[in-house]
Amino acid sequence: MRFVVYGAGAIGGVVGGRLAQHGHEVVLVARGEHHDAIRDGGLRLATPDHETVTLSLPVVAHPADIDFHDDDVVLLAMKSQHTGDALGALAATAPPSVAVVSVQNGVANERAALRRFEDVYGVCVVCPALHLEPGVVEAHAAPVSGILDLGRFPHGVDARAEAIADAFRSSTFESVARPDIMRWKYAKLLNNLGNAVDALCGPDPDARPLQQRARAEGAECLAAAGIDAVTPEEDAARRGDHFQWGGSAARSRPGSSSWQSLARGTGSIEADYLNGEIVLLGRLHGVPTPVNRVLQRAAARAAREEMTPGSVRVDELLQMVAAADG
Repeated sequence: MRFVVYGAGAIGGVVGGRLAQHGHEVVLVARGEHHDAIRDGGLRLATPDHETVTLSLPVVAHPADIDFHDDDVVLLAMKSQHTGDALGALAATAPPSVAVVSVQNGVANERAALRRFEDVYGVCVVCPALHLEPGVVEAHAAPVSGILDLGRFPHGVDARAEAIADAFRSSTFESVARPDIMRWKYAKLLNNLGNAVDALCGPDPDARPLQQRARAEGAECLAAAGIDAVTPEEDAARRGDHFQWGGSAARSRPGSSSWQSLARGTGSIEADYLNGEIVLLGRLHGVPTPVNRVLQRAAARAAREEMTPGSVRVDELLQMVAAADG
């Protein structure tokens, strides 16, 4: 079983690097300067013990450059806003027998993949990681790098899911094959609704109530849509004390995945597939979502205008929400 990591940024780079370190065959797909840096000097993986290892891994700029095998496992690890184009490129060259595994935030990627591939899996990702410099990714958790529970989409577990979970477990991750993986991904979606606040306002303690309001809107929309998600208690029990991050146990990550998008000046951000998912459900089921609507639009504007993280004051966002609520 070979892993094709499509999108070798923070999550893809750390997962692919850890798999390769533990004897699994890995091919990376990366873009631009990141691709060039890996090709020329290897993937540099910074670990929580403040050591950096350099991994010599095959890397390509496009899936058309890969000679695919029938039993390949493709790990989708790009941001959700890039999934559509990525799946189009993948479907043009990969056989339909490959497994497509969404190692991504949000809940729209698996459905998009199922339009083109039969064997689709979702992963609930809990993996603090960072990618700001070409050729470099940072793992921020120890002694376990993260939790990567997975299952078939829309539901179920099969032999391939168990094999992928085994590979993750052998490579410093906790992983359980679950028949109800989307319940876990919807709970993760609720947790990610504050990412836009983190990106826009930075680590401002005054932003906490805004994050809570975004989550409350999300929970109300899931309930109205009849979508089941694991409870906060179930989620906390799963995370448990499997890994620690921050302080002396690991590097201190400066911000969420959305924060990193603004920090790198990528020009896009995943808010349409996080806060925007709640806005969509709210419109479908008659639930007002002023907080998530404002966060979605403000984050998109910040990315488009290449604003730096923390450029927006909390009171500005609150004023925008009050206007949207009125």
